[in-house]
Amino acid sequence: MTGIEHRLVIAGKLPNLNDYIQQLNISKFRGAELKRATERDIAMFIRSQLKGVRLNGPITLCYTWYEPSRKRDLDNIVAFGMKCIHDALVSCGVIANDGWENIAGFSHAFFVDSDSPRIEIILQEQAA
Repeated sequence: MTGIEHRLVIAGKLPNLNDYIQQLNISKFRGAELKRATERDIAMFIRSQLKGVRLNGPITLCYTWYEPSRKRDLDNIVAFGMKCIHDALVSCGVIANDGWENIAGFSHAFFVDSDSPRIEIILQEQAA
């Protein structure tokens, strides 16, 4: 049985795992700053679109990634981006934590939209 759905759209594209590793190779501080900056940018979208939303979980997340081209590997896009999104959802108070008790699962779909790259996420709270 499904519960209430909330939609979040993050405009643009996020750094990928290769970008993060490249910054870590320069310095651990550069890697940490990239993650902080990415979470800060994501939090801006969360605060404007999910203001006052508190999900008790567990939730499922359905990600649709719209990339400007097919240049980046799908696993690299998801690995860093999803981690930053989950951490930003926690820091904004939308979910209490991103552990097993709070996230029941997630799915991913990928498309190319060179005019409007973005990530669309459906957060679905599971009904009791």
